[in-house]
Amino acid sequence: MSESDHKEKLQESQDVIVSAIAQSMVIYGVTPSVGRIYGVLYFSDEPLTLDDIKDQVAMSKASVSNGIRELMETEMVTKVWKKGERKDHFIAEKDFLKNFLNFFVKMIRLERSLITKAIDQTEPVIQEIANDPDSDEAGRTANRDLELISGAKDYLDWIMRLANTLESREIFNLLPKDK
Repeated sequence: MSESDHKEKLQESQDVIVSAIAQSMVIYGVTPSVGRIYGVLYFSDEPLTLDDIKDQVAMSKASVSNGIRELMETEMVTKVWKKGERKDHFIAEKDFLKNFLNFFVKMIRLERSLITKAIDQTEPVIQEIANDPDSDEAGRTANRDLELISGAKDYLDWIMRLANTLESREIFNLLPKDK
């Protein structure tokens, strides 16, 4: 087999893995196009510009820019400076485990923030109804809702401890990376 045949086979293999990465990222709520951007950067030996990425993923520059921004928010991609060039260049974090931990912690913190804001807004109202002696059926419902909120707070406490354990990497004391 010639050198060009080998290169073609390698490119086909990379394309299969990039597709798998893109499909797997959908599980975590990331669009396949953002997954493809990450996959292209993952296999790149050098930092790429938005134009380089655009050409490889066949997307608009605006879409690539939005995808890069999303990947940077979870630290899966980093902007790097390249001497002598004015365009931004990007590299992928190649440690899948680190990517997973960063992404998962971000999602946990976002979930906690959303639910906590809702509880902070509604709990005083529900408490007032539960404490009103003139409130019969609504009072029972309010007391039930307060129990549900208490369970939600226990859950939020647990997921924050999980996020802290993931972020500090203490999780590896409980579940080592290597077998």
